[in-house]
Amino acid sequence: MKSIVQQMVCFLGTGLVLTASGLQGAERTELKLWPKGLPADAKPVDADRATKLKAKNTIEAIAYVEEPTLTLYPPPTEKANGCAVVVCPGGGYNMLAWKKEGLEIAEWFNSFGVFAAVLKYRVPRRDRNRIHWEPLQDAQRAIRLVRRHASQWRIDPHRVGMLGFSAGGHLTIMAGTHFDEKTYQRVDNADDLSCRPDFLIPIYAAYLGDGYDDGHCRLGPLAHVTPRTPPTFLAVTWDDRARGAQAALLFVELKKAGVPAELHVFARGGHGYAIRPSPHPVATQWPKLCRLWLESEGWLRPRDK
Repeated sequence: MKSIVQQMVCFLGTGLVLTASGLQGAERTELKLWPKGLPADAKPVDADRATKLKAKNTIEAIAYVEEPTLTLYPPPTEKANGCAVVVCPGGGYNMLAWKKEGLEIAEWFNSFGVFAAVLKYRVPRRDRNRIHWEPLQDAQRAIRLVRRHASQWRIDPHRVGMLGFSAGGHLTIMAGTHFDEKTYQRVDNADDLSCRPDFLIPIYAAYLGDGYDDGHCRLGPLAHVTPRTPPTFLAVTWDDRARGAQAALLFVELKKAGVPAELHVFARGGHGYAIRPSPHPVATQWPKLCRLWLESEGWLRPRDK
């Protein structure tokens, strides 16, 4: 019997490459989001700057992305439950914390049967007035591509969520509140599918204030919640600037709109801990609570045969 990766090679064809981008150099399948070229409104980075940034790219941190991709992490067959999550690393929209907030998170999801796809969205910022815009194009396209390949990857197209850290958490919220906004022209039949994530997991989300502000206890207009906003799990700390208060305000808006949500505000831990060892409980507790939430909300139910 062919492995899932072999099946994906057969099914996907164009836009698929194999790279040593997993942990310990493991070979992983990488899917190009835009095999026919970036959206027409894409803004280039100055060539000299791009060259300098490319030289800084490592498995730990990626400073420049010109060609966005999804790095695919199928779970072990015996654990697979049909749920899938697009993982959005943070980095201030200027870089990607690729290993800590991407690859390590994908392996954590795999440990309990979730298919993970790590989104390598465009960085650094192209537009200082809309720092999330091109990453949002990439996020919308990513959700659609995961749904397009649901049968090949043996996932449920109605259980495709998104998790993100920091700027990736902001991107996750943007994907869940702006899914009805057309951010690019149709590329292929994947774009006939919904780009609404089925659930959201923003962890220490940044930039939720007006003008991407993190320092005041107010929500900006971009975080516009409606009854169609997906169910949401939030985790943050009190000592992470105003982000804990902003998460609480977002939780209030979710409640007002009748959107199921769960919020955990830990006292200490700061920012950027992901799931790595920390002197504070947050780094070990939020993953446990998140998994319990996924289970209790039915996202981890066994896949239909």
